[in-house]
Amino acid sequence: MTVNGHEPTSPAPGSVEELRAIREQARSGPDPEATRRQHAKGKLTPHERIDLLLDKDSFTEVEALRRHRATGFGLEARRPYTDGVVTGWGTVHGRTVFVYAHDFRIFGGALGEAHAAKIHKIMDMAISAGAPLVSLNDGAGARIQEGVSALAGYGGIFQRNTRASGVIPQISVMLGPCAGGAAYSPALTDFVFMVRETSQMFITGPDVVQAVTGEQITQNGLGGADVHASVSGVAHFVYDDEQTCLEEVRYLLSLLPQNNRELPPRADTSDPADRPGDALLDLVPADGNRSYDVRGVIEQIADDGEHMEVQASWAPNLVCTLARLDGRVVGIVANQPAATAGVLDIRASEKGARFVQFCDSFNIPLVTLVDVPGFLPGVDQEHDGIIRRGAKLLYAYCNATVPRVSVVLRKAYGGAYIVMDSRSIGADVSLAWPTNEIAVMGAEGAANVVFRREIAAADDPEEMRRRKIEEYRKELVHPYFAAERGLVDDVIDPRDTRAVLARTLAMLTSKSASLPSRKHGNPPQ
Repeated sequence: MTVNGHEPTSPAPGSVEELRAIREQARSGPDPEATRRQHAKGKLTPHERIDLLLDKDSFTEVEALRRHRATGFGLEARRPYTDGVVTGWGTVHGRTVFVYAHDFRIFGGALGEAHAAKIHKIMDMAISAGAPLVSLNDGAGARIQEGVSALAGYGGIFQRNTRASGVIPQISVMLGPCAGGAAYSPALTDFVFMVRETSQMFITGPDVVQAVTGEQITQNGLGGADVHASVSGVAHFVYDDEQTCLEEVRYLLSLLPQNNRELPPRADTSDPADRPGDALLDLVPADGNRSYDVRGVIEQIADDGEHMEVQASWAPNLVCTLARLDGRVVGIVANQPAATAGVLDIRASEKGARFVQFCDSFNIPLVTLVDVPGFLPGVDQEHDGIIRRGAKLLYAYCNATVPRVSVVLRKAYGGAYIVMDSRSIGADVSLAWPTNEIAVMGAEGAANVVFRREIAAADDPEEMRRRKIEEYRKELVHPYFAAERGLVDDVIDPRDTRAVLARTLAMLTSKSASLPSRKHGNPPQ
């Protein structure tokens, strides 16, 4: 074949043209057919994903020309550039972010020695630079042909995930399969994003499960996005497509500091800090037995009503969400009366504990909205460890040194009230609405215990019970009992909640607190 009467020639060795050709080969992948197969599955290539994640033209790639040195099983004949992972850094909203992205077109994105070394390097750079790390996961686990070298590569990743924990934000984005030991790296990071239908996570796949237990199940049924969002709690955010998923990763990064030495970025807002929340008077029923959606309260408090809920489908009786209030990022923890009356149980306690620990690690103030009737009773809860697992939330709050403000909206009963960042465990400011009921238990239950004998001996037990309930409520459950004893700093008009929170958080911005000198605590497991 000739072009303009001339035979095509390869670029001269060492020339700029040769470098350009090699770089293009590294970016485009092993062959066009592999790219077409990736697109046919609704999946993007690594560079396409990185282009969506980072600001335009901000990506700097590291070790694009690296190739493996393994031999055997035909590997010596297959030495593609990048070795199946793209690494580098760029910016998101103008701030530095490090990223690595598996390339499923090369060895199925499987991890080998050179592949792992690239990831180790970019993780070390992220820790040294004090900037967030985002992993775009689309790989089939360890590269079997490289044996134990591949497994050791995962060990290096896990060690760095742990070393970076609480130092820089770590975000895992699942965009394909993630099997075996590879699933543990995302589990060690702060947040896991998943895409429906195309991403899965499991330790042992469906074939192994069937061989060992006889159970038949699909990949998505075993470890798909919705399973991990609602059943296991592994996934924090789930979306229908990669584009939306990566856009939400960008939004999350806009709420987070670069590292644990910085405050979250403050944003300009046109939403007045003293905007009254008139709707709050109708959102929360005074009747403690009536349900409502606490997210409506959060929307009235947050700037422009915007917030980013974490693990929305898992343990829905506790809402954990990131928002801005007068431009400042806050973490909001709220009981959800619309789900099992907002009780605390094992899952809600673990969900809240992890969220509180994250916020404390990265200097994000905590706002706790309390409407809790207690811990969920039941044999299963007790046998599954509600004592030790519920204590995780208590430990997380007691250990947190960031600004902490709690607001009792309605019910606050028993040990659950103490756990939900009460004044007694270190909340800086404790507020309450006039509808609050802070007590050991509800008036009905308390009257049955305290006045049991009088009720039983009465000529009309039901009438006596009614009178004693009213007596107990008047003496101990009225809205100002806790305020009179200094357990609540103020009882506020619900409409002023946003304004009071904004002023309080502004006052606490320079809060300084320290923990006793120790290597680390030993939280309940």
